Amino acid sequence: MTNYSSEVEAADALHKKYKELKQEIGKVIIGQNEVVDAVLMSIFANGHTLLIGVPGLAKTLLVRTIADVLDLNFSRIQFTPDLMPSDITGSEILDEKREFKFIRGPLFSNIVLADEINRTPPKTQAALLEAMQEKSITVNGKNHKLDEPFFVLATQNPIEQEGTYPLPEAQLDRFMFNAILDYPKYEDELLVVKNTTSGIIPTANKILNASEILYFQQLVRKVPVADNVLEYAVKLVTKTRPNTANATTKVNDYISFGAGPRAGQFLILGAKCHALINGSYSPDIDDVKAVAKDVLRHRLIKNYKAEAEGVSIEQIIEGLM
Repeated sequence: MTNYSSEVEAADALHKKYKELKQEIGKVIIGQNEVVDAVLMSIFANGHTLLIGVPGLAKTLLVRTIADVLDLNFSRIQFTPDLMPSDITGSEILDEKREFKFIRGPLFSNIVLADEINRTPPKTQAALLEAMQEKSITVNGKNHKLDEPFFVLATQNPIEQEGTYPLPEAQLDRFMFNAILDYPKYEDELLVVKNTTSGIIPTANKILNASEILYFQQLVRKVPVADNVLEYAVKLVTKTRPNTANATTKVNDYISFGAGPRAGQFLILGAKCHALINGSYSPDIDDVKAVAKDVLRHRLIKNYKAEAEGVSIEQIIEGLM
């Protein structure tokens, strides 16, 4: 049901539904609050998320649970060094009538978990990234539209770097957020171990469906933004570029490349979403700050001096804000 009498009513509905979503997800996923927020916000903002975390932190369970509560199709692709583009997009085969028939690959799903995206060669990464950007794929010169909403959650393992193909900066830029999955707090881990080693299998109820999500994605775009908030977001992005007018001393010292214009777009979209889910009708500067680390983290490239002195990207972003 998406027949709200006004956009204010729709915004209130999103705020309410968001609380329900968090409640249902919390039945299955214990802790990881910020990561759940990042994933849900990027879905409502029609973006994609890159998750960085060590194995065993329930990344797959998290995505599957989110797909369940949103009543969306879910597919998981394990990226390996021998994965070919056709393995994810699908391919044409000759059927019994001697006609070419297109067999859809796992990308034809609403939520795609691209597990260990940095384990696969650039050609297959590029096929996934075309799908993310265009919401369609091309096979043998024919264009195939993907199901909507379409959302990619890619994971990277920060420890094992042997046999990996790091994503180029231009491809990283297509992800709206880069969220860090950390070890759970002691109390949360206690609860996880207790629940997962007993016979209790928690289930989450469906809260939204595909048409409602598409409606809310449109609603996020319509949220008005004050000029001072726009200016703050754009200025924050320009400050990340070394040896330019707005660059800070820290940026000049420690950053080799700053963020591009897409960062500003995602800061504003993220801020709009952050405002709506927290019951506000228009974002302020605090909403921009709330999403800044996830938006900028993968867009700033540190230099050797930063590595040598142990300066983190997060410290630099905090300094800019």
